[in-house]
Amino acid sequence: MSKYHVSTTINGDPVEYLCEPEQTLLDVLRDELYMTGSKEGCASGDCGACSVLVDDRLVCSCLALGAEMGGKKIETIEGMADGDELHPLQQKFLEHAALQCGICTPGFLIAAKSLLDRNPDPTEEETRYWLAGNLCRCTGYDKIIRAVLDTAAEMRSK
Repeated sequence: MSKYHVSTTINGDPVEYLCEPEQTLLDVLRDELYMTGSKEGCASGDCGACSVLVDDRLVCSCLALGAEMGGKKIETIEGMADGDELHPLQQKFLEHAALQCGICTPGFLIAAKSLLDRNPDPTEEETRYWLAGNLCRCTGYDKIIRAVLDTAAEMRSK
């Protein structure tokens, strides 16, 4: 079986890679491109740890095929910070201690960014609903929700 040649954009940079037809986007990111920020928690789309944005849509990268990413705009956790300057969500996750083991954190950050890109003033209920596809076994979610809502308030005030 021959490999697919894919040209795409990841975190604003043009990227080309070769992948097997059955390789997931998550496997391509981690194994071919060495972008290990997105985590594999379940391999079935149930936990959200592998969340990325594809053409501004929140996607579980374990469910998307790498071969289908040609011409797409992909955003991963590696592209969230601006050099050494953390994205406001990353900073608030630290301030609110909204992480523990770290497996779910990249997915939560990407999902929260997706929410705030669409809705800069979400309610707590909207935030909980938007993040419902992301599972955490450590924090109990409250600190995560507080961090997202605090980020939204801070970003609106700038």
